[in-house]
Order: sequence, then C-alpha cells, then structure tokens
Amino acid sequence: MTPTREGSLRIFRIAGINVFVHWSWLLVAYYVIDQRRGAYSSLAWNIGEYLALFVLVLMHEYGHALACRQVGGRAEEIVLWPLGGVAYVAPPHRPGAVLWSIAAGPLVNAVLYVVFTGATIALGNTDWPLLNPNAADLLRMLSYINGALLLFNLLPVYPLDGGQILQALLWFRLGYVRSLKIATMIGFIGVAALAAYAYHEGSIWLGILAVFVFLNCRQGFLRARALSAEPPRR
Repeated sequence: MTPTREGSLRIFRIAGINVFVHWSWLLVAYYVIDQRRGAYSSLAWNIGEYLALFVLVLMHEYGHALACRQVGGRAEEIVLWPLGGVAYVAPPHRPGAVLWSIAAGPLVNAVLYVVFTGATIALGNTDWPLLNPNAADLLRMLSYINGALLLFNLLPVYPLDGGQILQALLWFRLGYVRSLKIATMIGFIGVAALAAYAYHEGSIWLGILAVFVFLNCRQGFLRARALSAEPPRR
C-alpha cells in the first residue's frame, strides 16, 4: 500500500526523476495551513512553512533516489502524499546497495539538522530574531520538523527507513528472506506501540499512519513467508 502516480499530478522532472504530488496532498495542505492560522503574522508564512515541509520531504526522497543510482540501481519516480513521500528505487539485490539506498534519505535530514541547528544558534545570538520574528519562528519550526522526520524515519519499524536499514544489516549475516522476516516481525511490535500511542493521544493522524505502516509491514512479512520455501538469497 504505497501511493502511485495514479491520481497524482506531475509537477516537474529533475535529474531524470519525475516528481508527482497526489491530489490528497492538496487537501491536507489546505487543512494544515488553516489549522496553523495565528502562528505567524500573515497567512503567507503558513503557506511558506508547508511548502518548506514539501521541500524537506522531497530532499529526503532525492537522497534515496540518487544513492540508489550511485550503486547502479534505477530511480525514476517520486510521489509525495500526505503521509510523506515515496521514492521508487530499485537498487541491485545486494545488502550493501540496499543499505546505502535507504540510509541516504535520513542522512539528508541529519545534514539539514546540523545546518538548522547551527543557524538557529548563530542567529539567536544576534538581533535577527527580534527584527524578523516570523522568519525566526519559521526557522525554529523547520528545525523541529526536520528533527522529527529524522527520528521517526529511523525507528526500527519496517517499512520505515529504520526498519529497512535493520533488514539490510541483518541481510549481511542471515540472508535476504530471514532478515526480511525478522525485520517485519519487529515491525509489528513497533506498529502496536505506534497504534497504542495514537490511541493515548487521540490522534487520528497517527492512527492512519499506524494502519499504513501495518499494511506495508504485513506485505513484507507475507513476501518473506512466500520466499521462505525458495533457496536462500544472499
């Protein structure tokens, strides 16, 4: 269960990669921007904040795509939707190639975290935040959002990046099928924790996210089970 270009709008092509935005992204954009009214002195800053989030997610997905190409794989399409983005990558069937293709996405956010944190600290020691309160608030929010994206994606819950990184690391010692089965079983535990947290917080959004992660984790588990009767792939 991942978004496809069906029902999506192609907005541009950079580095040979077509970028699509699913129609539901526009609806959620309107809702989120409206909910954030009052956070800045004008609505234009709210729109800018959401567009900046779009750029952060896009940079993350380009990290996956370009790293995949670097190891000889194919990456020609990115689809953005309300739950984030998906870079359709096809790295060579090797643990090292898969590991780099997946790890490069969070690595982009890690670099941005250093940039945002450094800028926040440096500008915080000047009069800039007082002279530009909207810009200062936007910078702090982007730093927070980027950090949250980094931490969430690194959770060892398949199919999040952290779960796929775990699977690739296990692949070196256990083979593809066993590593996938173990990663998805750990993923089910993470999904249960995420669902419980969503219920505790009363968050419909986190609940939807938990369902999405569960469905994809289940798909990976069923794939591992189907492949378990075949000769191990190393």
